[in-house]
Amino acid sequence: MESKALAKTGTKIRLRKGISKQKYSVIAAAAFILVLALWQGISTSGLVSPIFLPAPAAVVEAFTTSLRDGSLAADTWISFSRIMKGFLLAIVIGVPLGVLVGSFSKIEAFILPLTEFFRYLPVPAFVPLIMVWVGIGENAKVAVILLGILFQLIPMVADNVKSVPSNLINAAYTLGGKSTTVIFRVILPAMLPKLMESLRMIMGWAWTYLVVAELVAANSGLGYNILKAQRFLDTSSIFMGILVIGLLGLITDRLFGLLNKALFRWVEE
Repeated sequence: MESKALAKTGTKIRLRKGISKQKYSVIAAAAFILVLALWQGISTSGLVSPIFLPAPAAVVEAFTTSLRDGSLAADTWISFSRIMKGFLLAIVIGVPLGVLVGSFSKIEAFILPLTEFFRYLPVPAFVPLIMVWVGIGENAKVAVILLGILFQLIPMVADNVKSVPSNLINAAYTLGGKSTTVIFRVILPAMLPKLMESLRMIMGWAWTYLVVAELVAANSGLGYNILKAQRFLDTSSIFMGILVIGLLGLITDRLFGLLNKALFRWVEE
């Protein structure tokens, strides 16, 4: 009877049951193919005007045209440099603050409530103020991205610090370590794998703020081209810009995942 019960449960779908990488890749590819097929079917059915939903072929044509004339490569590089500047500034400011917030209760009481307040404020509403404070140059675009991700990063880093087991910290104090030694020799090495995952998520948010950043008197970049295409109802170029941003975001996400696995092989999956 017990073996029959086990056999029955074995045939059912179990929670968190793993699948092979090959099967995972096949299912993921099928999802993309299904979405593409639905898109193609709706656009060619005549139910929706091409102004609202261009056919995939029209988007591919817009992509190849911008690729041939060099505008796509130039705009991609400009947008990517803005993303990286804002992302690196957020790391320089947010990671130390997050470590301090997660390590010291008094600093947490001072910084975390302010951070929690600011991270719910809408970043687009700050665009006029950023133009007044920073101007309309390149720094303003970087400032929008920085503002969008910094206050998300600080509490995430603080949570990474708090995830470090207390017994490691207590052992370091028992062996005579000071607070600074514990932070640099125990907490930082132990939190690095989770910190990399946090930075991976933050990079994704940075890409989502790109279009908002390029609202600030921009004349180049992927987000600017999306907004320019909107004025002329060039939905093929709008779709092309959105898909390129999504593809670049996916590539950077995969690179973070590969880097995390390469640096921290000892972390259990």
